[in-house]
Amino acid sequence: MLPWLAPNSIEFPPISDALNDPDGLLCAGGDLSATRLMAAYRQGIFPWFNPGEPILWWSPDPRCTLVPSQVHLSKSLRKAIRKSTFEISFDQAFSEVIKACAAPRSYSDETWISTPMQNAYIDLHRRGVAHSVELWQNGELTGGLYGIAMGRLFFGESMFSRATNSSKIAFAYFAKQLQKWGYALIDCQVENSHLTSLGACCIPRVEFQQYLEQNRDATLSHTWQFDIDKQDVVSTQ
Repeated sequence: MLPWLAPNSIEFPPISDALNDPDGLLCAGGDLSATRLMAAYRQGIFPWFNPGEPILWWSPDPRCTLVPSQVHLSKSLRKAIRKSTFEISFDQAFSEVIKACAAPRSYSDETWISTPMQNAYIDLHRRGVAHSVELWQNGELTGGLYGIAMGRLFFGESMFSRATNSSKIAFAYFAKQLQKWGYALIDCQVENSHLTSLGACCIPRVEFQQYLEQNRDATLSHTWQFDIDKQDVVSTQ
């Protein structure tokens, strides 16, 4: 029987209780308040559910992650970065980014980023917890991503692309900037080919928990502004 969260408590079941099938499903219910969401991320738990369903909370094993210094750029992507004319920014259009991530994709008309989900993360953005990356071409928003920063960890939620390579370019800049700032890990949650092409890989949940315990309470001093250039991004390790 799937546990249901108590309405007046932000406690979650132990992540070791998560189901194997479907992988990582831990519990249901609760709300999307900032307090509950932050309590969830501290434990490696995130919400993921379709509109009309109860809120479902997950902690998959293994976990898809990326160490910022290990971001992989193909030769073609390096070439695209060198040749493209674009601007990159943090937190200039958070609401636009999350709405773009929620828009229908070529392979599906459905989205899990419902209006309540959008509102919850916009609230976290206002609190300085959630951040967005925007890629601009000729003044138009063509790609980006958003997620949660906590200590030396960034929990990626979703990304979008309106032009060839735009989300990959945004992610490449983002990973390099996090590397410069000393971030230990980007949580990518669930594996997909787009992420693995950029260097993401799966690690056991117990290893992910070690990253959490060692880095979630770290204090970093930086402003959310890019201070790297194309050469920083395309240079080899």
